[in-house]
Amino acid sequence: MGEGAADGVRREPCEAARRRRCSERAGRRVVVDGAGFGGNPFRAWSRCLYCGAVMTQVIVLNGGSSSGKSGIARCLQAVLPDPWLALGTDTLVDAMPASMQTSDGGIEFAPDGEVSVGPEFRTLEAAWIEGIAAMARAGARVIVDEVFLGGAESQRRWQKALGDLGDLGVLWVGVRCDAAIAAGREVARGDRTIGMAASQADLVHEGVVYDLEVDTAHAESMECARTIAVHVR
Repeated sequence: MGEGAADGVRREPCEAARRRRCSERAGRRVVVDGAGFGGNPFRAWSRCLYCGAVMTQVIVLNGGSSSGKSGIARCLQAVLPDPWLALGTDTLVDAMPASMQTSDGGIEFAPDGEVSVGPEFRTLEAAWIEGIAAMARAGARVIVDEVFLGGAESQRRWQKALGDLGDLGVLWVGVRCDAAIAAGREVARGDRTIGMAASQADLVHEGVVYDLEVDTAHAESMECARTIAVHVR
């Protein structure tokens, strides 16, 4: 029944009422009834929200090189109740031909760690971003491990591609780490140009708006993942 009934009592449409009841149940279960889903409150929240409320479809982790994003992504895959894909900037770069790292139009890693990209890289990157957005629209839940070299402008490119998912469908997470600590990790891992971590530590966050931030200089990857998971709908 639509706007009203013969008895003069206004009733909600069936779908609206169902979503409201589902949302109310989700809120109660997360707080007091996690045991109803094997003791896992994240699972309780996720299962109830399948009834029709907006779910988080994409988690964007933005941070500099060696800030700990990949470790957090793996931990999120472990603690979140549903299967999530983890894709990152490294995924894109590794998929490109080696010539992209030697041409002016590709991506260049300077001896001091500065990274510069050309038009050919931007074209492929734009297609890659649209591809991830398409996967999310098709139903995949995706964790994106990103490095916003352009700060706010980089975020705007993602926002444009993910716009139809709505504000609640995307969780923006800033992954911070002290530059000196990130630089130490960079040396230890041995697969990065020295200087990248320090140069990107603050640069990638300039002008970027987040839903929450974590700091891997003060918390382990699993702790950061659990903090993020609480915000996943």
